[in-house]
Amino acid sequence: MTNYQLEVYSRPTCSDCQNLKQFLRAHSISYTEYDLSEQPEKEQDLKKITGSRIVPALVFSRPAFMGIKRKRTSMIGFEQNEEKIRTLLNIT
Repeated sequence: MTNYQLEVYSRPTCSDCQNLKQFLRAHSISYTEYDLSEQPEKEQDLKKITGSRIVPALVFSRPAFMGIKRKRTSMIGFEQNEEKIRTLLNIT
């Protein structure tokens, strides 16, 4: 189990996005998905967080502690970041 809340920015034509979502489902990881083809307004959030419009983008955040927001961890791409993702989500 993980202490992170996960947001995923994706597009339906992105094969790496589909692989990421399949991976998360296989490991029963809950996440909030922003499909940029259906929610184009979220693209500005994506660009603000990652500096890019590339998907899939993953944003890991922890709940606030005593009202203090914690720093988010973001990354772009599933395949090249799979080991980091496994570590953050405590998947062996």
